[in-house]
Amino acid sequence: MNDLEEYFIENTGKLIHKWQHYFEVYDLHFSRFRGREVTVVEFGVFQGGSLQMWKHYFGPQAKIYGIDIDPRCKKLEEDQIEIFIGDQEDRNFLRSLPEKIGKIDILIEDGGHRMTQQIATFEELYHHVDPCGLYLCEDLLTSYSKEYGGGYLHPGSFIEYSKKLIDSLHAWHSEDKSQLDVTPFTRSAHSLHFYESILVIEKRPIEQPFHAMTGGLTIPDFYDPQ
Repeated sequence: MNDLEEYFIENTGKLIHKWQHYFEVYDLHFSRFRGREVTVVEFGVFQGGSLQMWKHYFGPQAKIYGIDIDPRCKKLEEDQIEIFIGDQEDRNFLRSLPEKIGKIDILIEDGGHRMTQQIATFEELYHHVDPCGLYLCEDLLTSYSKEYGGGYLHPGSFIEYSKKLIDSLHAWHSEDKSQLDVTPFTRSAHSLHFYESILVIEKRPIEQPFHAMTGGLTIPDFYDPQ
């Protein structure tokens, strides 16, 4: 059991609602930021419990921001925690956030869970996450729900949208640049980690991949690059 899961189980503070298996994923990707000056942004304040959890986990140098459409969430602010009220589907609102927040190290998308919201948030804020930061979208299960604008293989679901990111990750090797070319995403995404209902994108500045060989041939003509 990691520290986040232990905090969740023993929580007597504000209400937290999370799938149990998320805590392993969180700790795996978040642990390197602990004890540092880190800015964490979470969409979906709910009762404020997860914001308190991040504050406890990352430590006294962390700045935690919550984003929610419900104006009542504003009263959940406390030391190290600031909350902005706005519509996640409003791209103008999303575009206003980086100026207010500054550098974002970790963005956790746990907001309204509709396909339009998940896609809009990614498109407007991914490139505002620090070049060595993390973008995490959770509750991807809604991609399979018509209620949220999804459905299995629905072209508008975030799952189908994120499958295209796999292609973008490999765009260096595309033979048809008119269909698939290198983009800012290709140059900024080190890896995509898919878990049950979670996508974590690890950012890192990426140069064009290259390969090399070392050592010598033992068997003549054994190696055929074709």
